[in-house]
Amino acid sequence: MYRCSLPRSRSLRIAALTACLALTAFDGPASPELPAQAFFGIRAVDDRTGRGIPLVEFETVHRVRFVTDNAGWVAFLEPGLMNRPVFFHVRSHGYDAPKDGFGYASVVLTPRPGERAEVRMRRVNVAERLYRVTGEGLFRDSVLLGEPTPLREPLGTAQVAGQDSAFSVLYRGRIHWFWGDTTRVRHPLGQFWMAGAVSDPPGQGGLAPDVGVDLHYFVNAEGFSRPMARMGVDRGLIWADGFTTVRDASGRERLVCHYAHMESLEKILGHGIAVYDDARETFERIAEFDLRELWRWPAQAHPVRHTDEGVEYLLFGEVFPTSRVPATWEAFIDPDQYQAWTCLASGSTREDPVPDRDASGTLRWGWRRDVPPVDIGLEATLLARGLIRRNEARYHPRDAASDRTVTLHRGSIHWNPHRSRWVAIAVEIGGTTSHLGEVWYAEAPAPTGPWRKAVRIVTHNRYSFYNPVHHPAFDEQEGRRVYFEGTYVNTFSGNPDATPRYDYNQVLYRLDLDDPALVAARE
Repeated sequence: MYRCSLPRSRSLRIAALTACLALTAFDGPASPELPAQAFFGIRAVDDRTGRGIPLVEFETVHRVRFVTDNAGWVAFLEPGLMNRPVFFHVRSHGYDAPKDGFGYASVVLTPRPGERAEVRMRRVNVAERLYRVTGEGLFRDSVLLGEPTPLREPLGTAQVAGQDSAFSVLYRGRIHWFWGDTTRVRHPLGQFWMAGAVSDPPGQGGLAPDVGVDLHYFVNAEGFSRPMARMGVDRGLIWADGFTTVRDASGRERLVCHYAHMESLEKILGHGIAVYDDARETFERIAEFDLRELWRWPAQAHPVRHTDEGVEYLLFGEVFPTSRVPATWEAFIDPDQYQAWTCLASGSTREDPVPDRDASGTLRWGWRRDVPPVDIGLEATLLARGLIRRNEARYHPRDAASDRTVTLHRGSIHWNPHRSRWVAIAVEIGGTTSHLGEVWYAEAPAPTGPWRKAVRIVTHNRYSFYNPVHHPAFDEQEGRRVYFEGTYVNTFSGNPDATPRYDYNQVLYRLDLDDPALVAARE
């Protein structure tokens, strides 16, 4: 067992105690916590709002890196760097720090135990980064500094280290959350059959959306996030999406989703529909779909409701709606009830698409069952082949700043009462700062578009932020302020440097739709 001899100097005693704690962390019972007064607090704040900024990196000249927690704090205690000036490079996606005479975005601080320093940063992003939703150490530095924290479990819960792609749906008065592959603290391999949690809606027992989300996970006997959609598979993984609610013939509300049984990231073994068993708190398979018509499923989608000619439908697509089905239990589980939004003539296929035009040459868009939908990818093919004109496209908005075409990849749409328009929040594939790290905002008069203009609202430099999703349950002032989150991860970015704690987790942003920067999206 390690034994520590402490010197007389207060600062040296703190440094020695830190070293002793590091040594004894793996030997016997947990060591007593250091007092908050031992740490120097550094807080990065938004110069417009004064709010702490998560995910800000402070790095010394010899590459010691610190990353702010959800409240914007770094709890600093480095034995060789206390009570002397220390230079920090300061960087954060979408935020700028002041530069010195040599052009370094930086700050020089003198860390002293018990003291605090504030570093103000200018927000470049239109959307404001608020906090990390999932993972470990959410308010780690705040806890060390003795600062107040809003969460029931401020250091994270259910032994979750990382989670992929968020889905949420309001069911029986609570928000039900689901994620894909989930990593755990004790081992690199976690579970791959969908994780789940619940939270109370804001104003109904839940926290305000700008404060945090108190997640209550479904866990196993070890306290780790357990599978929500194992469904008896003995190999491969389960990805579920398209979570929504429908009512069955008796009027009972049912929570349903689409599932895909995957052998690998590319190979699908089967897919279909699953329903939530309230008693067992897990999803059960109820219908299997044909792999030959993959558009007849709410895959990679966040369904929205829309009434057309007196019939309520569920609309879904990777970003914009390309398929729909009546919002009933019977229709949702019947592949023949699904319709495609398309401009293709009868007999067309994705490989050999033929536009449907009337006698005057006008392109005819509509809901059909006999031809596949025209999604972003197929519309791009039609444009490239000269089969449709630029002004006939519906899913390829132009950058309001540069007029270049923005190719969106994944996202969600919702009706917005404040704007009296449909709004989209989606990530671009092949952006200028990152392959999957730029998030865009667009508006349209109908869910099917046309989506003409887009404004970039978030950038991540050489880092991915894929599968962003807008949470309408968090909307404020009839949708003037909206909240969205996405998966922050270095995968697909070409950046080998993963951000500690934040990587492969969900990060939440807030967007004010009255921001002058968004006016260009309305033209």
